[in-house]
Amino acid sequence: MSLPPAPADIFAHLRSRIVEALSALLPELPEEAFARVTVEPPREAAHGDMATNAALVVGKAAKQAPPKLAAALAEKLTALPEVTEASPAGPGFVNIRLDEGFIRAQLGVILAAGETYGQGAPRPGRINVEYVSANPTGPMHVGHCRGAVVGDALAALLAKAGHEVTREYYINDAGAQVQALAYAAYWRYLQALGTTLTEDEYAQLIPGGLQYRGEYLVPVGEALARHHGDALAEIGTAHGPGLAGPDRWFATVRETTVAMMMDMIRDDLAALGVQHDIFISEAAMVAEGKLDAAEALLNAQGLIYRGVLEPPKGKTPDDWEPREQTLFRATQFGDEVDRALRKSDGSGTYFANDIANHLGKIERGFDALVHVWGADHGGYVKRMQAAVAALSDRRVSLDVVLAQIVHVVKDGQPVRMSKRAGTYVTLRDLIDEVGRDAVRFTMLTRKADAQMEFDLDLVVQQSRDNPVFYVQYAHARCRSVLRAAGEPADLAAAPLDALTDPAELALIRRMAGWPRVVEAAAAAREPHRVAFFLNDLAGDFHLLWNKGREDSSLRFIQEGDPEGTRARLALVAATAAVIRSGLGVMGVAPVEEMR
Repeated sequence: MSLPPAPADIFAHLRSRIVEALSALLPELPEEAFARVTVEPPREAAHGDMATNAALVVGKAAKQAPPKLAAALAEKLTALPEVTEASPAGPGFVNIRLDEGFIRAQLGVILAAGETYGQGAPRPGRINVEYVSANPTGPMHVGHCRGAVVGDALAALLAKAGHEVTREYYINDAGAQVQALAYAAYWRYLQALGTTLTEDEYAQLIPGGLQYRGEYLVPVGEALARHHGDALAEIGTAHGPGLAGPDRWFATVRETTVAMMMDMIRDDLAALGVQHDIFISEAAMVAEGKLDAAEALLNAQGLIYRGVLEPPKGKTPDDWEPREQTLFRATQFGDEVDRALRKSDGSGTYFANDIANHLGKIERGFDALVHVWGADHGGYVKRMQAAVAALSDRRVSLDVVLAQIVHVVKDGQPVRMSKRAGTYVTLRDLIDEVGRDAVRFTMLTRKADAQMEFDLDLVVQQSRDNPVFYVQYAHARCRSVLRAAGEPADLAAAPLDALTDPAELALIRRMAGWPRVVEAAAAAREPHRVAFFLNDLAGDFHLLWNKGREDSSLRFIQEGDPEGTRARLALVAATAAVIRSGLGVMGVAPVEEMR
């Protein structure tokens, strides 16, 4: 029997073949009975190329013992031309070994697709990915950096999987923090006018004291002075220009400060290679009446009532009061307790403004929402999922990825704080130190909810221990081989029979798994899987490179064997293409050569 044409996704192809075989064995079962059938690499390579749980998950519906069904399925699969062996294993698994020619043919698919290899077919529905959304109170810092990279890579991963994605930044420009920021900027304005007030004297004059003392607000004060002169200050005081009543300056200073902070944040994000499609202002949203609209929608469903919440256990949240409030019946949607929408004085809670934000997303037609939050917001997840379920009549899903804190170290010691920011290491400090690509790649080398130590020495180290270098070095080696061969064309049509060594086939198998990695990582909302895949792929390539140093028959360019050379160059070119495809999802530029 001749082999079938090489599929775009070898795992999806085998799954469809398995479902066809099951349908033939169990014609009485509907198609949905096979929904949980998966095809994955086996835990041990010695067991074959793929393993399926088909008999295990279908056995109950088929009223058959899974081991018996697995044996019948293995017999069906063995008859396929692309399968050389299929054997039942364990409680209902089937291990599958593929024809080597079928495996080699994947190189043609990869080379024809190039960097688009792994791109999923368009999927129905629209996904909104909200990430960073830092308060506009200062420069981006290392804590924001991880969420920014994870969110940006996740959005790219979802798009790679075939989803229509919108990247959103929610500007937290309402509330006490922005009020404190305006007072801090006003202090820099008075300084620009020449006040003789000291910082501590000014701090005693304003509500809550002076919370933001970093030098990054100096340009804001200077800009206010240039555009408004002394019109916003009290003139003729003992200290020269002094503090005027907030009704005279607050709105102007707040608007200017937030705008300049957001310009700074956009510049910081651009330096990291992060861009958003849309910025949503919390203050504008509240002014437009979104909170009232959300409350009316929930009230119409009988989900709003007046009541007093039980005192919380442990830390008391900001929106709890021992008196009657306007409450949302969050418990009807899986939350532990009902949640306050309005305080006893009628003002909206932080949660209420977030509900309004999510109503806006639902009204804009998104079918799924994904947020990247700091790990300290973990207790907030269930209430927001309850709110989204209520606002959308359970139509729209909300997934939250929690990003843990990052500790920056150098020479084994914590890095000292930034003088410019005053209290933390800025994102720009980090980029200036090691470069954008190293920052982005390193931030994705661990699962987002695991704490991370960002070692400044390691990320510039040229060693196997540095995954940034290890993956980039694999791509640079690929490119050096192709340059040495004169950048041969039309490698997708090269005959591949010369590729028989286990290391060569292992490399092809790894690359053939890239579409499956894209789909699984997107479904799990885990972009770090891309970094893991690239590290493994680089390891396979470096292993083959080193084998070629010991065994000349495995070298990529073979004198006197043009056909074997073209086959190996096709392997090299495909490896480079898959690495670029993965780095593209991570937002990292591949390098042509290592310096």
